[in-house]
Amino acid sequence: MNSPQSASQVLDRHYLEARARILEIAAIFDRIDRAEGSTGEDPRDALLRQGIQILSDGAANRAEQVQKLFSRAYQADWRDEMGV
Repeated sequence: MNSPQSASQVLDRHYLEARARILEIAAIFDRIDRAEGSTGEDPRDALLRQGIQILSDGAANRAEQVQKLFSRAYQADWRDEMGV
């Protein structure tokens, strides 16, 4: 049986990957900001910014909150819509 890793060990293991992903997201926002026009009315822009806010809030269930943010609501009749 494996013993759980310490927070420091988890950080050591994932730091570079997380850093790279944060830089990638920052670059995407920079490209949007430099482009012509505005995304102020685009709901996708709002969702991305809400996702960043969730990450900043520090709650213990950030992954769950972000998943729910980007997920569609459950529809009981989904099979009917797909012709199944």
